[in-house]
Amino acid sequence: MIVDEQRTKVQREPRRELRKRPTWMTIDNGITKLECFVLDVSPGGAKIATDTALDVRDSFELALVPEHTTRQSCEVVWRRGKTYGVKFLS
Repeated sequence: MIVDEQRTKVQREPRRELRKRPTWMTIDNGITKLECFVLDVSPGGAKIATDTALDVRDSFELALVPEHTTRQSCEVVWRRGKTYGVKFLS
């Protein structure tokens, strides 16, 4: 079967590879802090990984810099083993 239709190219957000930069997930209103690694990040989300199998919840906060109180609310959009794709909620 031959299809002559042009495929629409979807413009993706620019991604920045960070090569396993350590960061922290916080759950339970900041009570529990879990170390993870950011593999890449874009304005709309990030790809993160953990060294060990964790029960990553559907939503959590991500602290890219541990000393700062600013945290990014995230929602998990996909999971593959110990790697997760998250979108930023705000």
